[in-house]
Amino acid sequence: MSKRIDIEELGLPADCDGNVKAAVDYWLSIRPESGLPGRQHLDPLDIPHLLPNVWLIDVRRDPFRFVFRLVGTGVVEFFGSDPTGRALGDMFENFEQTIAYKDFCRVAEEGQPRWRRGTPVLFHLQQFTRIERVYLPLARNGSDVDMIFCLSIFGRGPVADDALSFGPAK
Repeated sequence: MSKRIDIEELGLPADCDGNVKAAVDYWLSIRPESGLPGRQHLDPLDIPHLLPNVWLIDVRRDPFRFVFRLVGTGVVEFFGSDPTGRALGDMFENFEQTIAYKDFCRVAEEGQPRWRRGTPVLFHLQQFTRIERVYLPLARNGSDVDMIFCLSIFGRGPVADDALSFGPAK
């Protein structure tokens, strides 16, 4: 039996948002003894307080394409409309040159979570000047990432840009 990993062991910054910590802790709790959790392990009834800020992204390969599968109401408010079913590359000009695209690719290729806080990179809205988000890999078969469980917290005020990979290897 493999050792369960606690959130403190991951290297996630201690000052990250409480909802980010809750999402990571939930992801860890649904993680099987070996491999990555899949969509089949995720139950929205377990995390009702997080749902407004959750979004699920389908991962398509060769070449990478990331498509909104489910989008929480807080994320819809940020985008200004519901992007469900749309590819990020179709919505955002030069998406493939952004840190968001690079992070999605890293999560999909490495099966490792990515965390970032800073200025929104896809577009800027006056009411939201900062974002903190986490991308958590999901793999139906435990190894090949086919979906990314995302949580974003939007806010106002200055914040230093910071990003990192963290977490257990798949």
